[in-house]
Amino acid sequence: MSTHLERTRTFTAMHVPGAPVVLPNVWDVASARIVLSAGARAIATTSAGVAWSRGHRDGNDLTRDGALDAVRPIAAAVDVPLTADIERGYGETPGDVASTVSAFLGLGVSGVNIEDSLRPVAEQEDRIRAARQAADDAGIPLFVNARIDTHLLGVPGSDVWMEESLSRANAYARAGASGVFVLGALSAAAISTLVDAIELPLNVAFGPGTLSVGDLARAGASRVSAGSAIAEAAYSVAGDWAAQMFGTPGAVVSAPPTLGWAALNGVIRD
Repeated sequence: MSTHLERTRTFTAMHVPGAPVVLPNVWDVASARIVLSAGARAIATTSAGVAWSRGHRDGNDLTRDGALDAVRPIAAAVDVPLTADIERGYGETPGDVASTVSAFLGLGVSGVNIEDSLRPVAEQEDRIRAARQAADDAGIPLFVNARIDTHLLGVPGSDVWMEESLSRANAYARAGASGVFVLGALSAAAISTLVDAIELPLNVAFGPGTLSVGDLARAGASRVSAGSAIAEAAYSVAGDWAAQMFGTPGAVVSAPPTLGWAALNGVIRD
């Protein structure tokens, strides 16, 4: 079995412009096993899916210990690089972020995703710098993926959106980020502009309303992830079945499960 250091170096090397690492985000051991069986080279968690699965809202409602408890069995169940979405870092201060990163490194993760929620840039730089220092102290070249939430500003691709996205990306690069995740349904032109202007690997989203993975790759993305979209779809199926069973007007189950009892038992092994 590879070491933590080897897995982390391997994960970093997967970030190639035009040939991105593809990460269908998971939230428990079952979803991780399913994604692995589909051919994943690495596993990424979704903070939303993790929070929902434990009875919490997404958005810093789950505690650090709760997140660790959720990710620990996933880390034990996979032998490929694992990157964990740690929301805003589960704490108010850069020191809190460092403590969070240290704790997740203890699980053997090769990467973390930290969102900025449009926090003042200087404050987010300090948080990313703290994450990098914690990884350096542990001797692991952790892939720190800095999520930029400029989707909250309006339509991706506008002048204001682009200026703010680039400003944040370059600041986070200086603070020690390994890559940046610009959230939103981005056009090929917007991705190409970002790739040309940012010195770090670019992570983009795949899901309803986005380009295909192939088109995202051709635009220059180094990483493509699904975020909460797969968890949303899974819980939507549960809601659709329940609504149909209770006779809710208009409720429809679109198709039978593609993974039945035997198939799931084959994937979920000891």
